Amino acid sequence: MGNGHLLVNHDLAGNIRCIYYPHAGHENHALDHLSRFGVWVDGAFFWLGDSELSIDREYRDDSMVAHFVVKHARLGLTLDIEDVVDHHSNVFIRRVGVQDTLGVPRSVRLFFHLDINLYGSQIANTCYFDPDLQSIVFYKGHRYVSLSSGVVAPQFSVQCDGYACGQKGIHGLEGTWKDAEDGRLEGFPISQGSIDGVVQLNVDVEANQKAEGWFWFCFGKSLNEVKAVEKDVRTQGPDDFLTRTLAHWRRWVDRDRHPIERLPDDIAKAYRTSLLIIRTNTDHDGAFIAANDSTMLTSAQDTYSYMWPRDGALIAHALDRSGYHDLTRGFFSFCKRVITPEGYLMHKYNPDGSVGASWLAWINAKGERQLPIQEDETALVLYALWNHYEVSDTLDDSLDDFENMVIPAANFMVDFRDENGLPKPSYDLWEERFGIFAFTAASVYQGLLAAAKFADFHGDEKLRAKYAKAAEEVKEAIVHHFYDANQARFVRALYPVDEHGYRGYVKDMEPDSSLYALFDFDVVPAGDERVENTMRFLRETLWVPTEIGGIARYRNDRYYAQVGEQSNVPGNPWFICTLWYAEWLLARAVSQADLDEALGMLRWCVQRALPSGVMAEQVHPFTGEPLSVSPLTWSHATYIKVVQEFLAAQERLGV
Repeated sequence: MGNGHLLVNHDLAGNIRCIYYPHAGHENHALDHLSRFGVWVDGAFFWLGDSELSIDREYRDDSMVAHFVVKHARLGLTLDIEDVVDHHSNVFIRRVGVQDTLGVPRSVRLFFHLDINLYGSQIANTCYFDPDLQSIVFYKGHRYVSLSSGVVAPQFSVQCDGYACGQKGIHGLEGTWKDAEDGRLEGFPISQGSIDGVVQLNVDVEANQKAEGWFWFCFGKSLNEVKAVEKDVRTQGPDDFLTRTLAHWRRWVDRDRHPIERLPDDIAKAYRTSLLIIRTNTDHDGAFIAANDSTMLTSAQDTYSYMWPRDGALIAHALDRSGYHDLTRGFFSFCKRVITPEGYLMHKYNPDGSVGASWLAWINAKGERQLPIQEDETALVLYALWNHYEVSDTLDDSLDDFENMVIPAANFMVDFRDENGLPKPSYDLWEERFGIFAFTAASVYQGLLAAAKFADFHGDEKLRAKYAKAAEEVKEAIVHHFYDANQARFVRALYPVDEHGYRGYVKDMEPDSSLYALFDFDVVPAGDERVENTMRFLRETLWVPTEIGGIARYRNDRYYAQVGEQSNVPGNPWFICTLWYAEWLLARAVSQADLDEALGMLRWCVQRALPSGVMAEQVHPFTGEPLSVSPLTWSHATYIKVVQEFLAAQERLGV
């Protein structure tokens, strides 16, 4: 849930695990530490996530309002919880409906706990109880957070029935959340260092009735800024903030005009949820963040909270087709700000535009200099940029982008080629190998073609001819060098070798789902026999032969591997790889059967998503559980694109 400045993520139990501010994906003030929500009733206590609880979780329809129904049968309580980040102000709001199911009046105590690590560090934080706000305030430097509680009926009022500030992770202290488990907070008023805090709200529930409590926390860069947000919440009431944000998201998602009413309900619902999830992971400065899931910190000490230009370009391509040109405009402006003077984009970026952490080397095994880039990231931005201007009908406004991004990037791609016309080696889209890849070469073809179209529009015949010629040379070289006549299919990569002064290539024959790019980027038609053979080969070798199904990236994929070396499972199924095959089915569809097979792939994605509709990067090949990050914005963008192409194929076939 987010608004481009403040982003808050849950775990499956409904607990808060990630809090990002002031960028969506930058400065995680939770660090994957658990912020708990607890309930005391009739002398018993439980936290969300307790083994006796049952929980249903979803988004409210067509919105970024999270909805949880939590039941404790033995204690006779049902919690109806709605969480939201306001679409305008930097405030998170939780409504808690408490219902008795035993048929007796109840006195219930609710505890909202925050484990805060400002600037992503446990060092030198402070939390204190502010008597004027009747709230706990956390602060460090230019980051302030207030934690408050209250009721809205019969009229709104701030109500804090207890509080505690304390330390955690030092001196044997687990945190102030332990103080809540006896149903009473000690009221320690201030703490510093590695800290957390809890507020308490008491609600009385009549027999078989429901009562409500409200919690919220506000973010700002100063205490005055936080107080201003608090004033707005208290003046309007937190219920108004929730209602207005629910309405905002429903208006926003209605801007997409694709005829999704022609789709099955589950496919259409996932489409709209995907649009919203991408929006939530879009930073106000234009970056499309790959994934804001800090659970990766436990294994990699890094996250996916970066903007990969490739992911961003393909997300922008899908969003532009949906009509969200204002969002994509921000992305392209971001890329123009960060492109290097040489004309290429780096591996990945932080949401503030700084270069992200990377493992792409600047020298090879021989000690020779190499560029630490994936060239497809530069090429696909130009490809998506042309699509942006074309579908938004704003080409008259493209001169600045043409001069300051298109020309530098296109000139780089023209020059960064070998003697056969192919792109020089760079890292593949999976960030694992260094060579010349079919996916990269196909994207460079489209990037140069886009540059030629820009030059043509702006009347620069010299540049148009230069870029068009280079594009055609790349295309011809792909068809010539990446096709293997012996196996009658395309190969994923070429590795240059020098023999007697002639540069040849060693072919990488391994099946790789990224070969879909050859038809998707219009190098070879989808119905061409060579593409048919390639895609059928990928389906045959990369389909996961378990009850879960789906398509892996390539054989013996070890990233988050869940199978042994001798298994017949090629790797974990990925959402994007499965969808790429569906995309090919639609591109060459000539019958209802082709559409049905593609629809099956879309439904596979819906069924493998979490109950909320969140799609991970990959899933467990035996259990279907999400693996790596959830959500991956690229998964959702690819789903959106394939749904759009399904609708287009229906129209083309008249079915």
